Amino acid sequence: MNDTSPPLDGYTIYDPIDPYENHAGPFFWKEENGVQKFALQAEARHCNRHEIVHGGLMMTMIDLAMVVAAKENWEEQLVTVSLNSEFIDAGRAGELVEAEGELVKRTGSMAFVRGRVHVGDRTLLASSAVLKRLRMKTNSG
Repeated sequence: MNDTSPPLDGYTIYDPIDPYENHAGPFFWKEENGVQKFALQAEARHCNRHEIVHGGLMMTMIDLAMVVAAKENWEEQLVTVSLNSEFIDAGRAGELVEAEGELVKRTGSMAFVRGRVHVGDRTLLASSAVLKRLRMKTNSG
């Protein structure tokens, strides 16, 4: 069972019923000055065989941060159309890994976001994404 205690004050689990994110993380969230912030206390289970935080975990974390940043007042679901990432440095077990997402522009159905995963001032991953809003279908009839 994952520890569901936030690693920092002011953080809470973003979606307490999401099975994948809570199994992978859990990822803790807060909004600060309009920036969506997520935090994860990296453990050995988050690392690959080289004892560094797994790239797939960081991509899951940044995707979550950027989707939340893109949502703002949209109630509809979003899907990631494009996710571009550059791995810059390695994280390790025991480190507090943080991710930030920021909305750059939103159109009628698309959102353009950027984000980064970091440990303190050390950037681990830089990303940008395009997300599409899904309009919920209604049953007529």
